[in-house]
Amino acid sequence: MKINETGRIGAVQQIRRHDAKLAGMADRKKMKDEVQISPEAKELLGARGAASAQPVSEARRQLVEQLKHSVSAGTYSVDPRTVAERLLPYIK
Repeated sequence: MKINETGRIGAVQQIRRHDAKLAGMADRKKMKDEVQISPEAKELLGARGAASAQPVSEARRQLVEQLKHSVSAGTYSVDPRTVAERLLPYIK
């Protein structure tokens, strides 16, 4: 019996190597990421949360209520030039 074109075996071996590589990638995808937060970072997060939990001043609360009322009544106006000037540094 004569076997011709033995070079085709190389193609089969390449396919098997590729399949093995994909199987290895699938195993890596099953691994989960893990994050560890240092005690210093936890302390900073706690301090930040305590700072944001401070009560809002009465003047600030009145300003927010006034703005809400203006927006809901449709009397709040925005100066387009001021908005453009404030956005310009971020666009450059």
